[in-house]
Amino acid sequence: MTSVLLCSTPVHGHVAPMLNVARALRDAGWHVRFLTGARYRDAVVAAGAEFLPLPAEADYDDRDLNAAFPGRSAVDGLNRVKFDVKHIFLAPVPAQLDAVRAALAAEPTDAVIAETMFAAMGALALEPLDSRPFLVSLGIIPLAVPSADTAPFGLGLLPMQGPVGRLRNRLLAFGADRVVLGPLQREARSRIEELTGHRMPGSLLESAALVDLVAQCTVPEFEYHRSDLPRNVRFVGPVTRVEPSSIPLPDWWGDLASAKRVVHVTQGTIANRDFDELVRPTIDGLADDDVLVVVSTGGRPVDELGPVPANVRVAPMLPYDKLLPLVDVMVTNGGYGGVHQALERGIPLVVAGDTEDKPEVAARVEWSGAGVNLRTGSPRADAVADAVRRVLAEDRFAEASARIGTAIAASPRAAGLVDLIGRGIYRQRVQSDSRVPV
Repeated sequence: MTSVLLCSTPVHGHVAPMLNVARALRDAGWHVRFLTGARYRDAVVAAGAEFLPLPAEADYDDRDLNAAFPGRSAVDGLNRVKFDVKHIFLAPVPAQLDAVRAALAAEPTDAVIAETMFAAMGALALEPLDSRPFLVSLGIIPLAVPSADTAPFGLGLLPMQGPVGRLRNRLLAFGADRVVLGPLQREARSRIEELTGHRMPGSLLESAALVDLVAQCTVPEFEYHRSDLPRNVRFVGPVTRVEPSSIPLPDWWGDLASAKRVVHVTQGTIANRDFDELVRPTIDGLADDDVLVVVSTGGRPVDELGPVPANVRVAPMLPYDKLLPLVDVMVTNGGYGGVHQALERGIPLVVAGDTEDKPEVAARVEWSGAGVNLRTGSPRADAVADAVRRVLAEDRFAEASARIGTAIAASPRAAGLVDLIGRGIYRQRVQSDSRVPV
């Protein structure tokens, strides 16, 4: 029986797609172990996988990162980026690597599959090919591998064509690697060499791409073109999909049938501590428009929103399988998974996000033509309203989203990923002396 080890940082948006991969692997008859945070034990078991806990040094509660990482709330902007790289991305690597090595020593393992932010994979990839399992990085955030054709990841900058664009990218990459993140890059190289005995080539992001397969959870229509795309990158489409839901319908559900236009706004289930960031501006900005604004509070009590206008309907959770077919525009803070759920159904977007990978997601929405990028995480009410009106008035946004949705429907998704990994395992077995692209 093929045996695999799945690894994820203890973050809901990262664990969720990995759970779907676990189900697909289980359904294929594979033995699946899943290494992640303690609060996801029940979800892992329900997916049919064996739960392995991350060490305490690599585990935290993602529902409040500021509490989990003291000092984080005191910094913002570029300093927040550097803080997160140092404390959330880099610091857990030794504990992550110890846990992976212990799991590999416990039983034979054919492949290790980890989501993008599980940084120990870069260290594991430096080990000789014939002494480690087949390594897969699951791209559950926008493709982050450096390229001559793109600005450094995290800036949220659109591609710029031609020699001027490439010069811009080189200068920005130099500044990011040598100046802004220089001390962190040096610390990472030193730590990785100490842990593995091997020198880390290039930057943190470049080392993460040394795995055997980068399975990016999108379609080419929603990712920047790269003339230097690594041969180990494959686009598999989103591995999660909207499943039939048992969430009860709210008593106002019948109002959707008579609504002229439906606008859905959500800040997700994690980044929803402050509704004034996006939900409230959307409600206030569209208060006088002939639209029905449907709000999901991500599980929080609906009364925390305060009074709402007559054209607003609110519920703690909503059944997306029933809601999304009725939505004309989605307003979101840019979670990669949620954006793909909208794109899959051809729903155009208004995106406002400025933390984690959200600026990069928003930039790709803008680049693909599937919606409007507000380029902030805390937009004004009038800016949200103007963007929604524009998306409703111009068919090109829905057409672009529908085009991406068609590509998603044709993508291999989780079942195809299982096949890719299976073929990769086989090739590594028969050609362990060379790296052969899947």
